[in-house]
Formats: sequence, C-alpha cells, structure tokens
Amino acid sequence: MRYRFVYSLLYVLRRINHLFYTFEEQWVGEVPEKPWTSDYRLVAIINHTSLFEFLYAGLPPDRFMLRMARHGLIPVASKTIERPLVGKFWRIIAANVVSISRERDHTWSRVLESVDSDSMVVIAPEGRMKRANGLDAFGRPLRIRSGIAELLEALGEGKMLLAYSQGLHHVQIPGQHFPNLMRAVRMRLEEVDIAPYLESMRSRGGELREAIVADLTARRDRYCTSNRGEKVESLAN
Repeated sequence: MRYRFVYSLLYVLRRINHLFYTFEEQWVGEVPEKPWTSDYRLVAIINHTSLFEFLYAGLPPDRFMLRMARHGLIPVASKTIERPLVGKFWRIIAANVVSISRERDHTWSRVLESVDSDSMVVIAPEGRMKRANGLDAFGRPLRIRSGIAELLEALGEGKMLLAYSQGLHHVQIPGQHFPNLMRAVRMRLEEVDIAPYLESMRSRGGELREAIVADLTARRDRYCTSNRGEKVESLAN
C-alpha cells in the first residue's frame, strides 16, 4: 500500500535529518497534554523561507509521520512539483499531494474537494517563499493568503497546529543549490481548537477571512524570528 512506502520514506528522512541537523521546538503558552497529537486537521507552516522545509520532518514523533502517510493532504505549487529533484520528493511526501497554481482557480478548488473526514491538511499559507532580501520573488512582502481561511471554514472543527518557522535561510536560501549542514533547525508551535477560533474571529465583525488573515499575520510577526536561525528567547519570560 502507498502509505507504507510514504511512511518508510518519512521514517528514513527523519533519521537522516538527525544526522546532519539539531532540532529545537518550543510551544506557545501551555504545552498540550498530548503534543504532536495524531488528530490534527490542519497544520500551517508559517514563515515560508525555503524549499528545504521538509527538514522539519525531524521534529514530530513517528505517530505524526504515520498520520501524514495515511491521511496527509498537501497542496504544493506546480512550480515546485516541476523541479527535477525537489519536485520528485514533494510528490511522495504525503498520502495525497495536490499540484496547485498560485491563483484562485480550479486547482485550489481541487484541494478543497479533496478534504475528507480523515484528512490532515498541511500548508504554507503564505504561498510564496521569502528570499534573502526578506521579500518574495516579485519584491513584495510575504502575506498570509485567504486560502487557509477557506480551509478552516470547510473543516469547521478539530485541532489546528500553527508551526512558526524560525527561518531556514541559514540552511538554504532559495536559489542556493546545496544546503548548509550541521545547523540548528528551530520552530515554535501552537495548538488551536478550530471551532472556538472561528467563533472568536467572527466576533470581531467584518469579513471572516479578513479577520483570520489579520490574526495569523499578527501571530507570525510575534512568534517568527529572523531567518538567520538565532537562538529563540524563552516564551516563559
């Protein structure tokens, strides 16, 4: 079965990652009773800085990787899928990988239609990557796009994991062919209940999607550090 192959790949990748990198995670607020639970409906990797974000596979436990292999749904930009090496890897990183354009078209509709009661959707809600100058390839600041709001509305309930990348430019800057080894890979994590979150966003008034985008942008600016991999300060202070 496909999930066995995907899980084997993720298992090996996780072990290889630990040979060349160290990993540090830090939870925002209280650490959940069951961190990295296997029943997340949505995982959002915020602060998209590198195609090498698969290195974050070194953080979760094996049970999370198994769920990814069985029920993971990942929208991946068609431009990334078409890359000769990295693209082949992304095609087999989860149970269901959907190629999308960066426009609001039928490819995004296909993602929404692929979500079922067991799906765990993993996305980078900014869509584009941050280059060395802190902007995207078109010289614009990165912004949270409203697609994540559509996913939250479609899901309605369950748990969401917000994964705040502390940046990977110290490992690989977009356009750099070979990554730097023996670096620390850091991430902050926050678990959110979707139904109460949607209720709190609706209570703000105005468009729900605009409220979600504004809230996630504020969280990104608060919890994501620079892209050079500095030591993350303690959230307990």
